[in-house]
Amino acid sequence: MIIDEKLLDKLQRLTMIQISPQEREKVAQNLNDILGFVENLGSINTDNITLTTDKKTPMREDIIHDANIAKDVLDHAPSAQNGFFLVPKIIE
Repeated sequence: MIIDEKLLDKLQRLTMIQISPQEREKVAQNLNDILGFVENLGSINTDNITLTTDKKTPMREDIIHDANIAKDVLDHAPSAQNGFFLVPKIIE
């Protein structure tokens, strides 16, 4: 997959992120580099690798922190009301 102008326009519309004309070429190149890296992962030979499913994530104690993260996030949201994000209607 190659990120061209048409696909970049679609990604910009779907993510609702404005990319300046000066940055479009750099963003497209960065996305192409990322996609190339992901495609390279598919070429790795994993035939002789065994999965180890007996290992588990170590448990830790849950500690409650009063950090007002939700308020901070909503304060920086483009549009929020009554503790919720306001987003454009996408289903008619």
